[in-house]
Amino acid sequence: MTSSVMSTSIQGGGRPSPAAVSVVGLRKSYGDKTVLDGIDLHIPAGSVFALLGPNGAGKTTVVKILSTLITADGGQAQVAGHDLAAEPQAVRAAIGVTGQFSAVDGLVTGEENMLLMADLHHLPKREGRRVAAELLERFDLVDAAKKPASTYSGGMKRRLDIAMTLVGNPRIIFLDEPTTGLDPRSRHNMWQIIRELVADGVAVFLTTQYLDEADELAHRIAVLDGGRIAAEGTAEELKRIVPGGHVRLRFTDPAAYRNAASALRDSTRDDESLALQIPSDGSQRALRSILDRLDTAHIEADELTVHTPDLDDVFFALTGPAGIPDQPKENAR
Repeated sequence: MTSSVMSTSIQGGGRPSPAAVSVVGLRKSYGDKTVLDGIDLHIPAGSVFALLGPNGAGKTTVVKILSTLITADGGQAQVAGHDLAAEPQAVRAAIGVTGQFSAVDGLVTGEENMLLMADLHHLPKREGRRVAAELLERFDLVDAAKKPASTYSGGMKRRLDIAMTLVGNPRIIFLDEPTTGLDPRSRHNMWQIIRELVADGVAVFLTTQYLDEADELAHRIAVLDGGRIAAEGTAEELKRIVPGGHVRLRFTDPAAYRNAASALRDSTRDDESLALQIPSDGSQRALRSILDRLDTAHIEADELTVHTPDLDDVFFALTGPAGIPDQPKENAR
């Protein structure tokens, strides 16, 4: 299945929410290489939007354009209600950006990093100290505040990085692969921080190589491939556009296996494993139908497993095997 077959956009019902970010026809090329080929995005305020894509798909390019670090070749974009091309200063005042690599200065303390950021935002000294203290406490960095940032763990540096981003009280935060290289505990801590930001009304634009991260956090997800948005929707909407859900029944008694195969004629047989695979969307109704058919035939399976498509399957379908992120998921599904 190719991305051209799957290319779609899934729109939710009801009136659209106020847009934190609105993009129409965004284009960017480097020489003869087209990185973005006319993408459209709509990100509501107070939500998490995840942009997925293989390495080199253009995720970071999107973040750089929307955060005014580079200019687009075409298209229109509004960020926090400000036109990206006409009002770049207003856009910069409304956003915060945390990249894959920490912007923390390891030569100074965590507190000094915070105060430097307060100075960049032209906060009065007293106000800057108050904001720095509040954010250091919020991100559980008070005990380490007087220590050089070079002594911090990866998770601590990433928390400090986001704390520095929040000094200017942005309403939109771009997180470009924020948990890359973090251990599982630090990743989960970062997820909680992101949830708290959204609860405060902040919009989060997240790029990630971790499919479970997008599944866990994002209200909407877009898959970027070949410079275009291959599909967009909620995690559940995206999973429904990919076929392959099934129920697997395994038997230890060959006679029970043969009887079940006769009762479930839509199943695929695996005679070596004494297992049957039945297409299913994984719903309770579908599962009950299978069990009722077995009960009617007085057959009992020894093992039943349900597989529904996950974001891995979506990624395979939309980008092909070569496009699967090369960083392992924390937990196999």
